[in-house]
Amino acid sequence: MSKNYIVGFPRIGEQRELKKVLEEFWAKKCSFEDVQTVAKELKKRHWEYQRDAGIEFISSNDFSLYDNMLDTSVMLGAIPKKFKNLKNEELYFAMARGNASSVAMEMTKWFNTNYHYIVPELEPSDSYKLDASKIVNEYNEAKSLGIKTKINIIGPITYLGLSKRADGGDTYELWGKIVPIYEELVKTIATLDDEITIQIDEPIFVKEPNTKVLSLIKPTYDRLCAVSPNIKIAVVTYFEHSNEATKVLVHTPIWALGLDFLYGDENLNSLEIIASSGKKVIAGVVDGRNIWRCDIAKTIALLQNISKIVKKENILLSSSCSLLHTPFTLKYEDKMDKDIKEWLSFALEKLSEISLISKIFFDGEGSINEREKEALINNEEANKSRKNSPLIHDRAVQERVQNHTKFQRDGISSERIALQREIFGYKDLVTTTIGSFPQTPELRRTRSDFKNSLISRDEYEKEIKKYIDECVLFQEECGLEVLVHGEPERNDMVEYFGEQLSGYGFTQNGWVQSYGSRCVKPPFIYGDISRPKPMTVDWTTYAQSKTERIMKGMLTGPVTILNWSFVRDDMPRGEVSKQIAVALSDEIDDLQRAGIKIIQVDEAAFKEGYPLRNEKIKIYEAWATRDFKIAVGSAKKETQIHTHMCYSEFNDIINTIEDMDADVITIETARSGNELLKIFKKVGYTKEVGPGVYDIHSPRIPSVEEIVSQIELLLEVLPKEQLWINPDCGLKTRKWEEVKPSLKNMVEAVSIIRKKLSV
Repeated sequence: MSKNYIVGFPRIGEQRELKKVLEEFWAKKCSFEDVQTVAKELKKRHWEYQRDAGIEFISSNDFSLYDNMLDTSVMLGAIPKKFKNLKNEELYFAMARGNASSVAMEMTKWFNTNYHYIVPELEPSDSYKLDASKIVNEYNEAKSLGIKTKINIIGPITYLGLSKRADGGDTYELWGKIVPIYEELVKTIATLDDEITIQIDEPIFVKEPNTKVLSLIKPTYDRLCAVSPNIKIAVVTYFEHSNEATKVLVHTPIWALGLDFLYGDENLNSLEIIASSGKKVIAGVVDGRNIWRCDIAKTIALLQNISKIVKKENILLSSSCSLLHTPFTLKYEDKMDKDIKEWLSFALEKLSEISLISKIFFDGEGSINEREKEALINNEEANKSRKNSPLIHDRAVQERVQNHTKFQRDGISSERIALQREIFGYKDLVTTTIGSFPQTPELRRTRSDFKNSLISRDEYEKEIKKYIDECVLFQEECGLEVLVHGEPERNDMVEYFGEQLSGYGFTQNGWVQSYGSRCVKPPFIYGDISRPKPMTVDWTTYAQSKTERIMKGMLTGPVTILNWSFVRDDMPRGEVSKQIAVALSDEIDDLQRAGIKIIQVDEAAFKEGYPLRNEKIKIYEAWATRDFKIAVGSAKKETQIHTHMCYSEFNDIINTIEDMDADVITIETARSGNELLKIFKKVGYTKEVGPGVYDIHSPRIPSVEEIVSQIELLLEVLPKEQLWINPDCGLKTRKWEEVKPSLKNMVEAVSIIRKKLSV
């Protein structure tokens, strides 16, 4: 009897091999065949790791060269018109990254994670055509290694629910065109083996119930299950509960239902109806989103509760979601504190946890060997150590945070803006950037050499100051009006701050895929947070000393620091966030006392942390806005507070944004025209806004005319007095040869618009 299951596995490689070869290919330093060779080796290695750990249900088609939603669009033939003249890898990467003539497809967050997917663009007039080659090839690749996989696909309802129609219509109206392609896919898969399991991911089911979605479930899965008797379909959800969908799915012929019992603990309430249907339950009980070692005793107790309702033989023990959201392995972490390392578990280690838990749960402790007994004892000791460690608990921090009373800035926003404009004297359509400038190989080497003690602090500071000098000089020559120092000292917008806060831990190789080849290395919060000393003041004041223009101070906000970290699970997230906010309020006060007049507090991940269910949203918004306001509460009226938000649909959170009370908000709108901006006009938003006028995620240089058109679109929505002009995100991932002409074009476009407006 098969007893354990992995929803999906990381694909970037334990040493980011896929990232490296993709970027070599995009830079024309290797061929696409080289990319395919690396991809084939990674798939083989990842399948073998899972097999050798004792995992029984291993996935194929969870691998991707960029994104699984993009793969699904290609599989369905859902190609936007602007790319239809392209083929193969040129088509694939142009859809993801854009090309010289076309902007890339929109990209947004995958539910409430830090992974991004490529948003499908659908046309009602399109005809769709199956291309199952990737799916078939990967299944056969694994089979040639003696590994029989389940095949992972994104479900049709989730695919439609996360898509956009060019005409703004209802994507679910295209169900009748899409589902037949899925039927054809299932028919193709059925020819590959005597019996095959297809995992169909339908995470859309865990969002707030939608009558359209619920009405499509039974006809979809009745049809897909009827295609062939040798196919077993498992519908898998994660990140929350899906009780409403479960009540429908049990009346379809699916073989199994995958549920997340960690982040969707209300799934326990659906067990009776699943048990009566006799279907298998894929029980997500090992955390696929966080890095803490599983408490095996606690997990087995949870499984025992499940087995009181669902027969043991109908339970498969699983990760709560794909392990894509965790780093690959701890085996390269040789500099980490040994006590802290004992508390952690990454993707590879989670395989062993799942294998061991399944043995104990199904066959009893007597079935495990000496090595496994030692692992079980070690697990118990590590969890006990973490609970009681003095590294975690700081009474002084707890008391200060509990007694913090400054929850609001002084003055109302209109009063502050009038005062700031009078002091700063900036023009309408004032130009700036979001903060970071290109992270060159030389810059990365300088930081690495300093970290590894290969150069002295003096040598390091000299190089960083040289970079800042060049950034300031370029911005002045380019004509930008509010400057930034370029952030050369920062490896990552969260890790940099985490390194200077007590209670944070770091990895050497804890990379997680964010999108395409873009990886992040999130720090982790293991203890109470405090700020031993100023974090940004020296670099910002140095940059300000090099120019007469205003230099923005750059901080990452408390909610983003939280959401882009792996967070301790022994304290409510809101309490951890509050500790970070109090630490940041000290930093803002130090910056303004040092003469910094504008401070940007980025909340790029504010929307990302939103619960998927309405009943939990108010609680999140309450502490998230509280903590932003605590962080900026130390700012005087004269100090202008900016914030930046990424990939957000603002319609549902515009009132929350207003409540945050930042003086200026910059947002990403370049891939969606002025659509995102319309909500600001609709609600009568009175603060200042910097909508991105060009997309920095594509390796292209926007023309002056293109940016002029974009600004004109913005002016259709908001008056010039309210608008700042900037790229739509930081520029750290771009090259200087793209950045310089793009910013010069942006400044020139503003000059043209100002002249038009003056006439």
